Amino acid sequence: MKFSLGKYAFPLYAVLAFIYLLIPIGYTFVFSFNDSLKTNLIWRGFTLDKWTNVCDREGVCEAFGNSVLIGVVSTIVATALGTMIAIALVRYRFKFRRSTNLLLFLPMATPEVVLGAGLASQFFSLGVQKGIGTIILGHIVFCLSFVVVTVKARVASLDPVLEEAGKDLYANPRQVFWKITFPLLLPGIAAAALLSFALSFDDFIITNFNAGADMTFPRYVFTAAARGVPAEANVIGSAVFIAAILLVLATQINGERKRRSLLKKH
Repeated sequence: MKFSLGKYAFPLYAVLAFIYLLIPIGYTFVFSFNDSLKTNLIWRGFTLDKWTNVCDREGVCEAFGNSVLIGVVSTIVATALGTMIAIALVRYRFKFRRSTNLLLFLPMATPEVVLGAGLASQFFSLGVQKGIGTIILGHIVFCLSFVVVTVKARVASLDPVLEEAGKDLYANPRQVFWKITFPLLLPGIAAAALLSFALSFDDFIITNFNAGADMTFPRYVFTAAARGVPAEANVIGSAVFIAAILLVLATQINGERKRRSLLKKH
């Protein structure tokens, strides 16, 4: 039997890469059950207390709540603005359209440390007090570009004939948008919103420059990392990961159910 290196090399590489990516997640999950005291660097025994009393650790739930608040507000604003900008860039021709496209890509291309420092300097020059509000403004700036790129691709793929059909059936522009255009854009908008929330919730660099005294979950973890991330922080991280997996599974199952339903009808 002839041995083929290429036949086994790629699957082996894929398995090793997958394991490598899962090691930090596995560590976080396992040490969320650690019966730790002041530090969480050494395994001291299994306990469920950290899961049942996660908010007993001072500051961890407050930091998590701030991150959720910032992520939700930033996502709503960035998604709404980004969707409108994406539609305008694809459907309309106006002066400085190419320049607008270029400017929207700059936050994506700019290193976060530069963007964060620039925003911090701007807030300082304007005399704006740093806090939750400045973090939200900073997150909207860099999330907006990702939303525009994601939704823009969806807008470009739409068939204008569908909207023309709505107009032929005497629908006004508002009805055409809400009954035809928006439902077709919704998958792209939802994807952009999820990406925006993930980027906002996970951000540390821009947040650290513009947070002032307010604490977010990534800042809390960074501060606590010197003595071992508290088990309570591992609990929240594990819960967020599990929730994301369940959301993806639910979406996939729902999509598969709809696909089978359509196949049965045809």
